[in-house]
Amino acid sequence: MAYSVSELILIAGGYLLFLFLVAWITEKGRIPARLVRHPAVFVFSLGVYASAWAIYGSVGYAHDYGYNFLAYFLGISGVFLLAPILLAPILRLTTTYQLGSLADLFAFRYRSRLAGALTTLMMVVGMLPLLSMQIKAVAESIQILTGEPDPAWVALWFCLLITLFAILFGARHATARERHEGLVVAIATESLIKLVAFVAVALIGLFGVFDGPGGLGQWLDAHPEMLARLYGPLQNGSWHSLIMAFFVSAVVMPHMFHMAFTENLNPRALVSASWGLPLLFLVMALCVPVILWAALASNAPTSPDYFTLGVGLANGGGAVLGYLAGLAGASGMLIVATLALSGMSLNHLVLPASPLSSAQDLYRNLLWTRRVLIAAILALAYGFYRLAGPGHSAVELGVLSFVAALQFVPGLIGTLFWPSGNRNGLFAGIAVGFAVWLLALLIPITFPQWQASALLEWIGLHERQGMAHWNQAAIASLSLNGLIYAIVSIITPTSRAERTAAEACAVDSLRRPYRWDLGARSVDEFVAALSGPLGPVTAGREVDMALRDLRLGREETRPYALRRLRDQLETNLSGLLGPSVAHQLMDDNLPYRPQEGESEDIRFIETRLEQYRDKLSGLAAELDSLRRFHRQTLLELPMGVISLGADGEIIGWNRAAEALTGIDAEDTIGSRLGHLPTPWGELLAEFSHGVTEHDPQRHVEVDGQPRWLSLHRSLIHSPGPTEQAGGQVLVIEDITDLRQMESHLAHNERLASIGRLAAGVAHEIGNPVTAIACLAQNLDGHCDEDEQRQGARQIVEQTRRITRIVESLVTFSHSGGVRDTIQGPVNLSATVAEAIALLLLDPDHRQQRFDNLCPADQEVTGDPQRLLQVFVNLLGNAADASRDDLPIVVRSERHDQRLRITVEDQGHGVPAELRDALFEPFVTSKPPGRGTGLGLALVYSIIEDHRGTVRVESPIDDGRGTRFVIELPAFANDRPPAE
Repeated sequence: MAYSVSELILIAGGYLLFLFLVAWITEKGRIPARLVRHPAVFVFSLGVYASAWAIYGSVGYAHDYGYNFLAYFLGISGVFLLAPILLAPILRLTTTYQLGSLADLFAFRYRSRLAGALTTLMMVVGMLPLLSMQIKAVAESIQILTGEPDPAWVALWFCLLITLFAILFGARHATARERHEGLVVAIATESLIKLVAFVAVALIGLFGVFDGPGGLGQWLDAHPEMLARLYGPLQNGSWHSLIMAFFVSAVVMPHMFHMAFTENLNPRALVSASWGLPLLFLVMALCVPVILWAALASNAPTSPDYFTLGVGLANGGGAVLGYLAGLAGASGMLIVATLALSGMSLNHLVLPASPLSSAQDLYRNLLWTRRVLIAAILALAYGFYRLAGPGHSAVELGVLSFVAALQFVPGLIGTLFWPSGNRNGLFAGIAVGFAVWLLALLIPITFPQWQASALLEWIGLHERQGMAHWNQAAIASLSLNGLIYAIVSIITPTSRAERTAAEACAVDSLRRPYRWDLGARSVDEFVAALSGPLGPVTAGREVDMALRDLRLGREETRPYALRRLRDQLETNLSGLLGPSVAHQLMDDNLPYRPQEGESEDIRFIETRLEQYRDKLSGLAAELDSLRRFHRQTLLELPMGVISLGADGEIIGWNRAAEALTGIDAEDTIGSRLGHLPTPWGELLAEFSHGVTEHDPQRHVEVDGQPRWLSLHRSLIHSPGPTEQAGGQVLVIEDITDLRQMESHLAHNERLASIGRLAAGVAHEIGNPVTAIACLAQNLDGHCDEDEQRQGARQIVEQTRRITRIVESLVTFSHSGGVRDTIQGPVNLSATVAEAIALLLLDPDHRQQRFDNLCPADQEVTGDPQRLLQVFVNLLGNAADASRDDLPIVVRSERHDQRLRITVEDQGHGVPAELRDALFEPFVTSKPPGRGTGLGLALVYSIIEDHRGTVRVESPIDDGRGTRFVIELPAFANDRPPAE
């Protein structure tokens, strides 16, 4: 059947239009999302690897090199069989940091614009042979089917069609960082069509030439040399170089990187691809020998490279299926590779050379620049096609690009597995490797008259130029590349930025970012800082997009949140401008300010550990379980716990702290204490910067209600220079209920004391009442005016005495509540004297001897009524334990900024079995009915609230006596006497 050029070009245009309609329908949402993101779509989209080389070149390679053709299919199958080890880390990096190409990955890992630019340049040069091979395959297939003498103009028309559809597929929108669902589905459709057409050609050969598998077996038995010629080339040892080249190309070639990582719509589909893609290529590999044998058996009128067409031509039908398979493979690969290379060139060649300006429409400029680059790359491919001429087979051009891809292997290994690799080693190794590739392979093919150089003579390739010995050139270039990369990386220093990026890229490492100080303090400052290079509209849009990604509000001011916003902005801009430009733009306009003693961002590390929870095993899993246990323990503690970094940033806020303050942890993590709402911000900031590590009693008003808190502070010291920097832990305990209970107990204790004093009070009041009665009777008699005035004064004095006794009892019984607690100077001597006066009202203590030896000028800071309670309890207990003739002595003396008070008796002492528990509630040595056991517990609580200490010493002399020693802070205005 004869075909015309116009018909075949029309088929090509109709086919591309069909793919575009598939993409357009997908982007309009006409295809359900579950189908678009189905793993089968991802698997078939990766079939873009099977370019025209798979349809035409693999059959020609099988003809010339036998079963070595399997290396093409085994290489990509092997890399996807190892997807969880090799591809999953790359997918994580590209997804997390929006890296769209290998150049982006290298620029990010090695923190170098030159790394991205060099990778892009070498990738474009290395891909030109493969791109031109796609053009050559389509043009020559049309020539074979039509007899057209000059396929060059057909190739030109094909390039124009591909340029148009490449722009429609991937450069129709203002931004290029969104994933193109339509492109993915269209390429998956292309792979399905390619597979069906290729299998159909094999079936035509099997049943049209051999009448089925039986006929094929008989033909092979009759022609044993056909099997021998497949096995023979395996003896030359080039198969390992082939597998290595095809293995690497499945990862680093731009069209595969783009579909596997950049356009990955469903990361979990990588698991399905680990078996689905090898299965797809197994089907294609089985078709190759069938097509080869069918073409040889039918004497196909084509060269071995085009046996796929020859089978149909020799059998009078089916040639268009081979043409359609080749067209699908070539067009899909050209579209995706051109899109990927244009993005790399834009991000690493154009943008770094043209500074951003706020006066330009950034998105529109990027769009049109990308379109121009698509056309330029296809023009270069067409130019290489014309330069190389018709004298080189598809096999040669394809292998040339696959060997070029090998030069990126050392850099990729360093990215994933060797954090010590640096940019200097990358530059040196890749330059030498590509120099050998250029001198040994590319130039001899394009300029056959070129003579060997001294370099090739030195490495032993001066007699092995060209494709005849491409495997030696591949091994030599890769070996020199890797060796120089390793040596230069070892002997040259690695920058701090590279080490940080290496931690992020390493397969077995979690990124450990630092809490560096950021100059911007609000979201509005971010917009203002980026308005210079991006323009206010674009800056606002990018900041809003990053806030949506992080689910943060525009009012955010927390340092942690602003650091995440800054990192997310750099990530988003990496997808738009490339990592080099984005990194430089952020460093210039929103720089971090590293400080001495910097701390790791614990919150971020915790988040990453949560993401990696299911991937940990062995000791790492056990350590993570221990971390979770301790974290849960901290969260469930009944006291509020707040953890602060060395820079004062909040990194921990447990549930008790949430309940106590009414502030959620999510609203506090990453902020500072001073940013918390009133009254917590001022209270906690003041305490964290203070000198005391314990504040047992702090009063605060919360929503108009009084609250009492006990505050504790502990400093965390770094155990070593490489460990986490120090910080603080604040512990907050709500003691409001405890204070109220203590006040209630103290009141009951006072009432019990008043009950014991009742008889003494009656006696004390009775004496002045009797005196008043006598004086009043005397006034009834005849007395002069002086006697009347003297009697009246005595009556008034006796009345005041009664009033003092009553007031003292009333004050003692009602004071000490939570609301009427005061802090001020308390005269020790006067307070002890008042306590003694109260105790002398008790009939049991009326004859007791009390010696108050406290100096009259010594004062402590505290509540006078609560301290009165302390001395009443201590002196009362001492009186109960002593004989009336034995003195109870109270002394005080100054020690620096504190006063030491001792209350000493000569009684029977404290039993040894009660000594350690003496200050606990309901512990007493008195007989039943004589004590409640609450007095000393209240003494301990009151002294502790006054930031003091109390201890007991018993016995003190000859097995008798008890001494209570109290230390309290001296009043600030109480200065030590001058010497």
